[in-house]
Amino acid sequence: MFALVDCNNFYASCERAFNPKLRGWPIVVLSNNDGCVIARSAEAKALGIDMGGPYFKIKDILTRHNVAVFSSNYTLYGDMSARVMETLSQFSPDMEIYSIDEAFLGLKSFNDLTAHAEKIRATVRQWTGIPVSVGIAPTKTLAKLANHTAKKNAAYNGSCVLDTPATWLPILAKFEVRNIWGIGGQYAKMLQGHGVDTALKFAQLPDTWLRKNMSVVGLRTAQELRGISCIELELHADPKKGITVSRSFGRRITAYTELQEALASYVSRAGEKLRRENLQAKHMLVFMHTSPHATDKVKDPFYAPQMSFALPQHTDYTPELVHYAIWSLRKMYKPGYRYMKCGVILTDLVETGKATLDLFDTRDTGQQAELMKAMDKLNSRWGQRTAFYAASGVKREWVGVSSLRSRNFTTDWNCLMQVRTDF
Repeated sequence: MFALVDCNNFYASCERAFNPKLRGWPIVVLSNNDGCVIARSAEAKALGIDMGGPYFKIKDILTRHNVAVFSSNYTLYGDMSARVMETLSQFSPDMEIYSIDEAFLGLKSFNDLTAHAEKIRATVRQWTGIPVSVGIAPTKTLAKLANHTAKKNAAYNGSCVLDTPATWLPILAKFEVRNIWGIGGQYAKMLQGHGVDTALKFAQLPDTWLRKNMSVVGLRTAQELRGISCIELELHADPKKGITVSRSFGRRITAYTELQEALASYVSRAGEKLRRENLQAKHMLVFMHTSPHATDKVKDPFYAPQMSFALPQHTDYTPELVHYAIWSLRKMYKPGYRYMKCGVILTDLVETGKATLDLFDTRDTGQQAELMKAMDKLNSRWGQRTAFYAASGVKREWVGVSSLRSRNFTTDWNCLMQVRTDF
């Protein structure tokens, strides 16, 4: 049996965990630079607030309904996710972390699965303050469907166990085919064109038709819906294929020096991520662009250059990464444009120490590694930008807006909550 545990409205729930007054209150979380809505509580969804809606367009609606608005706080969300996953690990030695707010658990030798699901929900809520939904079934695809049912149907009270065909067939008969895990938009349209609009009809399709029209992936999904497990738990995460760091600016930028500061700052962050994952990169892509939504295309034309190139050697040494990023920026930059965003993507990643060496490489990689280790340790101990590169700027007036961000309650000593006892 598999259990899928999914945090309910995760970003909103993280904010609510440290402010109980927000329980039952509509909440939205905004993207970087407070651009658009990226997360909503159930109450905000009920108000008709759309995902991805630009903040400046819906600000009046949010004010009218007294919606609590937060700038995104990924430091808090990442740490809360780690706490949830650590809590879940006690319920099974076999766990696949599927996303920041979802995990599959392998379950064996449990007689009362409903009671076990309730114990998972209660423990996670008590230890982290995050509400979760639990779906249990004999395949991962059915567990996904069970979780969806537990979350959408209040009668299940947050947990749904589909352990026999008698329990899952009625649900498959009402479940839309486009919502099946693993069925993309194009396949959904094709299936609906053939009169297949429910999960049950999809599961009943002949194997030969599935293999011909949807390859082995479609056949595997149908088998999973029939209760035949075809997708195993991925207990060991695949290595990253790339690292991306990009941000929108707090205002439009025209000066080259500010663009250079922003890019150097993002590349520095990418270097930190490389070293944290024990990886080195050989390929870099640098990009920037003006606003694609500008109303006056004559005064504010669109310009979106990018430059992709291979580095001389695999590296995680930030000064080297910054050097080549700025080199590409000089080639792409054009004055007269109002830039709104830039970023870097590092690919062709290998584990540190496993890259092919160059006989004529004169770098002192040992000294570089020690320098990066010392710098990362300083910033980890005393906070971001305790030690930083001058190229990333000091005043940094281009930094994005995040005036509505909550405190880092779990990762910053200065933000620990205080309890008063003088009453």
